[in-house]
Amino acid sequence: MVQNKVLSLIGLAMRAGKVASGEFAAEKAVKSGLASVVLVAGDASENTKKMFANMCTYYKVPVYFYSDKETLGAAIGKVYRASVAVTDEGFGKAIEDRLRDDYEKMNEEKKDGGSKYGKNQSK
Repeated sequence: MVQNKVLSLIGLAMRAGKVASGEFAAEKAVKSGLASVVLVAGDASENTKKMFANMCTYYKVPVYFYSDKETLGAAIGKVYRASVAVTDEGFGKAIEDRLRDDYEKMNEEKKDGGSKYGKNQSK
């Protein structure tokens, strides 16, 4: 349930006033140097994904393609959001750590032949 922890952290950051949500607000946060991490919905348009990937690479801000618009929006109490910029370093680091742990666990399961039902024993 790492996804729920990431979404909970985003919601907590929103309640703390440390989130810029939506394409224009997130873009402004990145360009002004306030953003510590950016999350873009996986179902966002290719143009939006490319724009944030290029912009975040240029400004050296970590960007992750995560979940979908509806889920990101619900995490911050909005309807739909294709992009969210977290402006607090502590929240940003915590979110990145959770995402990295999720990625490592997913790769570890693939390497071991595991699944949600356990390790593959047929070898």
